[in-house]
Amino acid sequence: MPYRKLAVKAIIVRRLGQPEVMTLEELPDPVPGEGEVLVRIHAAGVNPVDTYLRGGQFGYSPELPFTPGIDGAGVVEQTGPKVTKVKAGDRVYLAGSRTGTYAELAVASESQVYPLPPSISFAEGACLYVPYGTAYRALFVLVSPKPGETLLVHGGSGGVGLAAIQWASAFGLRVAATASTEEGRSLVLRNGAQAAWDHTDPSHWEKAVEWTGGVGFGIVLEMLANVNLARDLDIIRTGGRVIVVGCRGESCIDPRKLMAKDGGILGLSLANASPQELEGFHLALEAGLSRGFVRPHIRAILPLSQAPKAHRMIWEPGALGKIVLVP
Repeated sequence: MPYRKLAVKAIIVRRLGQPEVMTLEELPDPVPGEGEVLVRIHAAGVNPVDTYLRGGQFGYSPELPFTPGIDGAGVVEQTGPKVTKVKAGDRVYLAGSRTGTYAELAVASESQVYPLPPSISFAEGACLYVPYGTAYRALFVLVSPKPGETLLVHGGSGGVGLAAIQWASAFGLRVAATASTEEGRSLVLRNGAQAAWDHTDPSHWEKAVEWTGGVGFGIVLEMLANVNLARDLDIIRTGGRVIVVGCRGESCIDPRKLMAKDGGILGLSLANASPQELEGFHLALEAGLSRGFVRPHIRAILPLSQAPKAHRMIWEPGALGKIVLVP
């Protein structure tokens, strides 16, 4: 990719490791190639996957050195040849990029750039793709629920959890959620959950099943499978499914609990989504934004230089929506 000589600030990872391996540096200003778009980033969303890639916890990472960041929002600065979807001056959100969004400028392929409605701020736009795409794929691609079905979002106050609650409530599911703080439980209720419990309270399992009339949940969306998966199998109904969205280690389960209920465990990664799935998601997201039921909640906005702090914050207990970096 050709570069101009102007300097642009970006976070750089030159070796894998703890958050402090991220440093703010000045780089040559990127130029978009054929089919590419140069976006001036006004906000970049911070996601757990960013921390995995920075630390090498997926078993792979982008080629070093690299700029982290999948989510972002800003204004089109320049388009390369054969770009017809957007033009300079357009407000957009990014669904990935070629150069990373923790930067003042990012190059993305035309297929990674989508219009950002005037009613949605850049900070909110930086919270769309990974959280809402993950929740959408979990609910509507992997399991295809029916209106009225019961859903437990186990860890509902983070970005993916809130997105799932909003999607599911709009679709007509009966939604319950957990959060470890009173503020988190209030947040999930405001976003469409009909009941909320403290998942640090051992009695929340029994309270959750009682809420279903003793039948159990049709779907459990699990954000911390290494801690909760074995007990999740106790609270699903016959034919129920547990979808693993987040996990920080190994889990030991009794498969007989699945056999007794014809139950299932599904894992997912947004990276596995097909182009057709992503097309459907972005259309659904457009509808959700225009109708107002897609409403990103921002926990904190930090300067780009504080990317290490953001990566530490994202794993602190008591998640309350998304963390955003601004250049």
